[in-house]
Amino acid sequence: MANRPLAPIQKAVIAIVTVAASSFAAAQMTPVGKWHSFDDKTGELKSLVVINEANGVLSGHIEALLRKEADQKELCTECTDDRKDKPVLGMEIIRGAKKAEGKDLWEGGQILDPENGKDYHLRLTPIEGGQKLEVRGYIGLPLIGRTQTWVRVP
Repeated sequence: MANRPLAPIQKAVIAIVTVAASSFAAAQMTPVGKWHSFDDKTGELKSLVVINEANGVLSGHIEALLRKEADQKELCTECTDDRKDKPVLGMEIIRGAKKAEGKDLWEGGQILDPENGKDYHLRLTPIEGGQKLEVRGYIGLPLIGRTQTWVRVP
C-alpha cells in the first residue's frame, strides 16, 4: 500500500493528542494534587494530603487520616500558632512554597508536623515523572532535616 498524505482532520487529531499528552506529562511535574504520606518508622499509610496552588504559592491540608487506629478527632495540642488545639483533619500543614525559577522544585514555605507542633522549612521535588514527591523538612540548612516520599493519588 502506498503512503498517502494525511487528511487535514487526521493532522488536527494527531496535533491535539500530542499537545494533550505533553500537557499531561508537564502537569504531573508539580506538587499540586493528592498525595499519600507514610509513617517514617513503620512505613504505614498515614494520611491523604491535598496540595493546591493560588497565585504561584502552594498550600496543603490533610484531607484524611488513614492510619488504622487514627483518631479522626485528634487536635494539634502541640501547635503554637493559629492551629493550636484545632483538628488535625482538615489542617493546613503546607504554607507558602513557591517554584524555584527554572527548576522542578518548590521551596521557601513551611511544613507543620502536627505530631510535635513544629514548623520546618520546606522543599518539594516531584520525582519519577511526578508520580512521587520528595518532601523535605529542615531547620536552617536543607542538609539538616529529613525527607519523606509521598505517592500521588490518581
